Amino acid sequence: MRVLQRDSSLPQRDLADRVGLSQAACWKRLRALRESGLIASETLRIDPVKVGLSLTVFVLVRTRHHARDWLAVFRDAVMGLPNVIDFYRIAGEYDYILKIVAEDMNAFDGIYRQLIDRVELDAVTSYVTMESIANNRDLPL
Repeated sequence: MRVLQRDSSLPQRDLADRVGLSQAACWKRLRALRESGLIASETLRIDPVKVGLSLTVFVLVRTRHHARDWLAVFRDAVMGLPNVIDFYRIAGEYDYILKIVAEDMNAFDGIYRQLIDRVELDAVTSYVTMESIANNRDLPL
């Protein structure tokens, strides 16, 4: 799995060589990992800057509402914003954290306005990143 995390596009023959298995055994192991859900998906990592998304902002949200109905509306509002690439419910002073990518500050402001127009929030705090030091790291397997 470590090898696949680094490069899921490896041909099965190369993967089998790297992990010391026959191609048939490697194929069976991959199939079992997919069927068990351990491999959730296989995706590409796209450089956001190269596609014009050079601004990353972490947004902390606090709410007074914790009912299921409100949460469903909030989830729909957030998931309706394609620039939100990560979304977590958290413990502590704030209730949720969103990772948002945008072209620039003006674009982020538009995304922010869409969010606050869609759902009532108690407090929203945004942290604009200056540099990506480690992003999308592999799981420590």
